Amino acid sequence: MSHDKSPNRVIPVLYEDDCTVVFDKPAGLLVVPTPAREKNTLATLANIQFKNSGSSEKLLPCHRLDRETSGVIIFAKGEKNQTLVMHQFKKMQVKKRYIAFIHGKLNRGSGELRSYIRDLDQKKYQKNSSAKFALTRYNVLQVKKKFSVLEVMPLTGRTNQIRIQFSELGHPLLGERKYAFGRDYELRFRRVALHAAQIEWQHPVSHKKIVVEASFPEDMEKFLKEN
Repeated sequence: MSHDKSPNRVIPVLYEDDCTVVFDKPAGLLVVPTPAREKNTLATLANIQFKNSGSSEKLLPCHRLDRETSGVIIFAKGEKNQTLVMHQFKKMQVKKRYIAFIHGKLNRGSGELRSYIRDLDQKKYQKNSSAKFALTRYNVLQVKKKFSVLEVMPLTGRTNQIRIQFSELGHPLLGERKYAFGRDYELRFRRVALHAAQIEWQHPVSHKKIVVEASFPEDMEKFLKEN
């Protein structure tokens, strides 16, 4: 996992138009500051990067990725565009595709996970009747000796949805420490093995469909080859 916290760090741009910018977020980087007020976040670095290139527009995140998750993330140019794109997320019109490594062999070709979840704090979660519905679909891409490679499509946008639901299934993601005990599993990975591989949405003005993909990260690719 990358730990480069330099304010001069360059974040790869995967796509840009008049309303949005899509970055390839490195693992280990927060999207926005937490109450601890970290300065080196993706939002901060992205705005420094664009200011240095001569842009005066404020870049604002339209959604979130966990600190440990890598891959595609949309930023809007200004509050108006942010509101328009976030509306698509709220209406579940944005399609997201992830690649995940999970513990164990999941031999079924595809499946669907349905549950009601509510995040309580940073160390536990609760599933109850007042929680929000979460729906995730997945396809099994590879089954290795001790883990499986999945294509995962969350159809709702609950906090840590993918991580929670696969832990509930008994197949937590490699590197999971919040919703599973890492010591219970033989395989080790330095971060949660989750990569936002593709995102699809509509241009907020022209309504043209936009699809952006992020390359497989080096750490996951290396692990896959070695295991």
